Formats: sequence, C-alpha cells, structure tokens
Amino acid sequence: MPRPRLSVFIATSLDGFIARTDGGIDWLTVVEDEHGEDYGYGEFFADCDTVVMGRNTFDMVAGFDPWPYDGKRVIVLSHRALDTVPDGVTRYEGPIADLIVRLGEDGAARVYIDGGETIRQALAEDLVDDMTLSHVPVMLGRGLPLFGDGVPHGRWQLLGSRHFATGLVQATYRRLE
Repeated sequence: MPRPRLSVFIATSLDGFIARTDGGIDWLTVVEDEHGEDYGYGEFFADCDTVVMGRNTFDMVAGFDPWPYDGKRVIVLSHRALDTVPDGVTRYEGPIADLIVRLGEDGAARVYIDGGETIRQALAEDLVDDMTLSHVPVMLGRGLPLFGDGVPHGRWQLLGSRHFATGLVQATYRRLE
C-alpha cells in the first residue's frame, strides 16, 4: 500500500507563532471578514480523508460546536485517555511514522496534520509532503512556535502564493525529494 499524502494547513503570526503562550488563538480574528472567507480551507479539507492531531489541539477543538471534523477519521496522538470523544475519533500512542504506515494500509489517501508538536514530529520524520502557511498580519512577540528545534533541513518548492484584502498572505509549498 502506498503511503498517504501528508499535508499541513495552518495559520501563523508574522513572527512564526501558531498560538499565544497560553494556547490562545484569538488573534486569528483580525483576518475574519464579513464574507466568511475561508482562505481555501474548505477545499483543502474536503480533499483530506483523515486528520492526525496532537492532544493540545484536540483539547482546544473538542469543545467547538459544531464539531469541525464531522465525517472525517480523526486520530489524536496522546499518552493519556481522551475524556469526551466525538464520533470517528481515536487515540494513538506510538511513533507517528508507524501510524502513517497503518493509515496507508487502511487506504487513507490524504492526511491533514494539525497542531504544532504533531507537525514538528512529522517534519522531523520527513513525512510532510506539502504545507499551506497562512501568514496573519500580526506580531505576537512570543507564543507557541510552528517550527523550532528538531525540524530538519529540507528544501521546499513554492507552488503558489496569494494575498487577500484582509492582509493575510498564503503560500503553499511541496517538499522536494
């Protein structure tokens, strides 16, 4: 079975943070507009059959109403049991590379990797195939970084970029072999 395609779609502040130090993402509202622009997320998400996220990300989104991953297989990387679990959510404890092999064997085609630590783990294992990074025009000064120690050197090809009236700039990259 072929390995599924692993994709990242995430917003960062201009200084590279994905959340405040307390995990807050309230700063993302600066790019909300009256038309409900989703910056391509809906199209991206429709093409993914599986979501793999870390425990911190799951704890943040678990309370969202409605559940944003309805109809998708969701796997949470965690050593601790999950409290309330929406339909389709399972917990996985082990190396992410092994999980991706299993997902390929189960027929997964495209996996959405979400959450800073999970993205860094997948990058460290050279598993991420493409990344869409949406740069929000705000500087946080400090927070939870998207990248950091342990992310290996790698070459990426820019597939495209675009800017929006809200100031958001989005770039999509593909990992070069």
